[in-house]
Amino acid sequence: MSPTARSASARPPARRARKAPPPTVVLLVRHGVTPTTGKMLPGQAAGLHLSEKGHEQAGAAAGRIAALTKPPTAVYASPLERTRETAAPIARALGLRVRAAPGLVEVDVGHWTEKPLARLYKTREWPTVQRWPGGFRFPGGESFAEMSVRSMDTVLGLVADHPGETVVAVSHADPIKAIVAAAAGMPLDLLQRLVISPCSISALLFAAGGPVVLSMNSTGSLNELALS
Repeated sequence: MSPTARSASARPPARRARKAPPPTVVLLVRHGVTPTTGKMLPGQAAGLHLSEKGHEQAGAAAGRIAALTKPPTAVYASPLERTRETAAPIARALGLRVRAAPGLVEVDVGHWTEKPLARLYKTREWPTVQRWPGGFRFPGGESFAEMSVRSMDTVLGLVADHPGETVVAVSHADPIKAIVAAAAGMPLDLLQRLVISPCSISALLFAAGGPVVLSMNSTGSLNELALS
C-alpha cells in the first residue's frame, strides 16, 4: 500500500454537522396580585396567596394562553403559593399539571422580607436598588446578579428539555425582568427600566442563534406573536 493510500485510510470519517435544535418559545407569566402587592416587599416569604382580583387575572391569563394556535406543552412555576395559584388555571386550561421550577423563585431580599415599601423607599440603599442593581445585595439575602444568573439558567434548562415546544414559566417581577434583560442583551443595571405587571405575559423565542424577545408585559391577545 502506498503512503498516500495508508494516509487516506487512516483518516477518521467526516463528521456530520449537528442539526440545530428547533426553536423553543417560553411564556414568562408574572403571578397575579396579592393583598400586599404594591404595599410590601414579600421576597420569598411563604403563605402569601392571590387576592380575588389576582385569581381573576390568572383566569384571564389562562384563557389568553389556551387560545394560542400552538398551545404550550408544559407549565412550570416557582414554589411559592402565589405563582402556583396563578399557574393552576393555566395548566387546567391546557390539560397539564404544574411542575415545580425552584430557580424561578423571587429574589431573596433577606432582612427586607415583608417590610413595607413605604419604609424601604426612605432607606439610603433604595437609590442603589433602582440605579445600580448590578452592584446591590439585599441585606442578608441575594444579589441581583445571583438572581439573574439562576433565573436564566433555569429558563435555559427548560429550553433544553423542550426543544421545538412552547412552555409556560410562572415567576415574579424581578426574575422576569432579569430574564428579559438578559435575552435582550441589556445590562443588568437597566433592569428597573422594565415594567412587568401582574399576570402579564412576556414571550421569548430561543433559537440556535440566540434568544429573541417577541413581546414583553403583554396583557392582551397573544395570537399576533411573530414566531419567525
